[in-house]
Amino acid sequence: MRYACFIYYDPKVLFGGSPEANAVLETCSSYDETLKASGHFVMAEALELPESGQTVRMRQGEVLATDGPFMETKEVLGGLILIEAQDLDEAARVASGHPLASIGAIEVRPVVDFSQPRPIL
Repeated sequence: MRYACFIYYDPKVLFGGSPEANAVLETCSSYDETLKASGHFVMAEALELPESGQTVRMRQGEVLATDGPFMETKEVLGGLILIEAQDLDEAARVASGHPLASIGAIEVRPVVDFSQPRPIL
């Protein structure tokens, strides 16, 4: 089963120049190789900071676009990894090994399998 691992961090902490943050940044790229070697890797992408993006909504046939997502939070979505794992526990264990888990947070969610029935809410 596939799991999306959403990586959140505080840019002021990650890019603040502390020895811990610098060590994390140096080891991030090698974590993809670790995932590939273990057979969990599907894809990974780092994201630019939110200020460089737009939020798009379609309302009553009109496109509404605003610069960047503006949220009252210190942590931002900084990247994502798509992995293969047997279950959520294994996916969480794999995600916890990412260097950014030590100074940020990683949300792990199953990817929807559209061949299965929709959830009942």
